[in-house]
Amino acid sequence: MNGSRQAGQGMSRRAALRGAGVAVALPWLECLAPAGVARGAEAKPPRRMVAIETTMGLLPQYFFPTTAGRNYEPTPYLKYLEPFRDRLTVFSGVSHPLVDGGHSADIAFLTGAPHPASGNFRNTISLDQFAAEALGPETRFPSLSLAVAAHGATSLSFTRDGVLIPGERSPARLHRQMFLQGDPQTTAERVESLRAGRSVLDYVGSGARKLERVASAADRQRLDQYFTAVRDLEDRMQRAEVWERRRKPRPKSPPPPEAPEQELFTLLKLMGRMIRMALETDSTRIVTLFVNPAQWVPRTPGVAHETHSLTHHGNRPEMIEELRRVEEQQFALLGELLAGLDEVREGQGTLLDQTMVLHGSCMGNANAHSNTHLPVLLAGGGFRHAGHLKFSTHDEQPLANLYVSMLQQLGVEAASFATSTGTLRGLEPG
Repeated sequence: MNGSRQAGQGMSRRAALRGAGVAVALPWLECLAPAGVARGAEAKPPRRMVAIETTMGLLPQYFFPTTAGRNYEPTPYLKYLEPFRDRLTVFSGVSHPLVDGGHSADIAFLTGAPHPASGNFRNTISLDQFAAEALGPETRFPSLSLAVAAHGATSLSFTRDGVLIPGERSPARLHRQMFLQGDPQTTAERVESLRAGRSVLDYVGSGARKLERVASAADRQRLDQYFTAVRDLEDRMQRAEVWERRRKPRPKSPPPPEAPEQELFTLLKLMGRMIRMALETDSTRIVTLFVNPAQWVPRTPGVAHETHSLTHHGNRPEMIEELRRVEEQQFALLGELLAGLDEVREGQGTLLDQTMVLHGSCMGNANAHSNTHLPVLLAGGGFRHAGHLKFSTHDEQPLANLYVSMLQQLGVEAASFATSTGTLRGLEPG
């Protein structure tokens, strides 16, 4: 389907501009309205979900507010999310009953399966896959499982049989899956041209120009914003040297396996931008991101030690200060992700209004390997957010109750999930 045909006849929600070996999925536009929907009267945008886990816990004194309700005093970490205070809920006093084992709990963050460190442990279905099963093939990718980790095929996603779905660790490979198509030779040629500085938009230029001529003023603004984001992402990838298979002198030994550039925050930033693009184009509605900072010495001022060693700080002030810098940068990038989603107009609101973003950790205190009192927050998604929702640490609420609330907000008919006892009280749908 070429650009002129798309522009002249209207397009389906999954429409794309196509060029030789390239398909650029389009964002929400008025001219993409389905038959029967008048121009300017957009169909209701779909709900979406992003779930992010950072595996090394968080320093609780810098995350949890001391007061409950909407007027809490923001902690050092939450200050990075202050622009979204009205669309964000911080939870304290939530955990997964029977999930223990210190670091082993990371694989149960979205499943709630008990005793993950036990020898006979078998995982259960994760929240994202439960939702993907219920929603069916609404999008090109039913879900995306992503990972920012130094090594290992790991993620937050598990099938109904408890089998791990390996997370994609390379933003470049994800970019290729989203935009490149065709036979292996054509795909290889496009990868080479992208590495050399060409954009996927160069291959669909005529189609984009034809579409812009028939688009409304609001659509043209969305397209300009989207195309700018695509070019910016490609530029960042090139500058970060994440593209695979660079031309280099022929080595005498076999090449190493394909792997991303080993830098924590560069990858985290790029993954955030890929998440925005995948959601903006409705390529998927469900994304998980597994973040394991353990074996990195992040390129952050004032940080000289590997993150895992910093989490075992033994209350030494200098180690705590280094760890705080690492964790603060993670919240700065979370704020950047939320801002990116909020920049995208969709229907009568923004992409953030339609996307619930869960962020948390499997450990409440990494120094003690504690798996209770988990640091968790939820942003966006159209909820009537409660500010700081504080439960008693002596009677913690099942985190799975929040998951049931999220599933129902997503449109999934679910009365229970894992160890839930209902929905999470205090968090109301909008």
